[in-house]
Amino acid sequence: MQLSKQKISREPGYEEYNPLGKISVDGFLKQYWQKKPLLIRNAFPEIESPVSADELAGLACEEQVNARLVLEKVKDKNWQLEFGPFEESRFGELPESNWSLLVSDVEKHAPSARALLKAFRFIPDWRVDDLMISYAPAGGSVGAHTDAYDVFLIQLSGQRLWKISENYAPETLADTDLCILKDFVAEQEWLLNAG
Repeated sequence: MQLSKQKISREPGYEEYNPLGKISVDGFLKQYWQKKPLLIRNAFPEIESPVSADELAGLACEEQVNARLVLEKVKDKNWQLEFGPFEESRFGELPESNWSLLVSDVEKHAPSARALLKAFRFIPDWRVDDLMISYAPAGGSVGAHTDAYDVFLIQLSGQRLWKISENYAPETLADTDLCILKDFVAEQEWLLNAG
């Protein structure tokens, strides 16, 4: 992975897309919001990531950026968590698979990322925390977990199998700093492409 510290300036305009597909905002808020999951395929048919993988890695090396690396099956541990900022050399040391880079607050550091948030302006500002972008090679994951907040997931590139469950045992693995569910069983799964 080549790091890019150049200024990120692309300004895609996503606000013209309805991320809810054929569902109205009112219908979404009444039927789905904080009630049940919803999959909308191809909500952003021409989507491009507001930052490349290299730019994301470059951001993860910056002091003021909140970044994490999640590695699976490292030495004698099933999961390992590392916090940024990272040295550039760290990305050259990563294995070919089984890791994920997560960068929070991307909209604060990449103006192009702000445009993606505009498509979700129907959500009150006080409910919007940040835009997190992750990158993972084949086999990369952050493990089965729960979120204590509402999440909109957008597949920006590649293909990934997403698994969810509304009913789960809350016990987590004991040998990691991550809250990975111990006995996760998927109730639904979807193979997603970009958009």
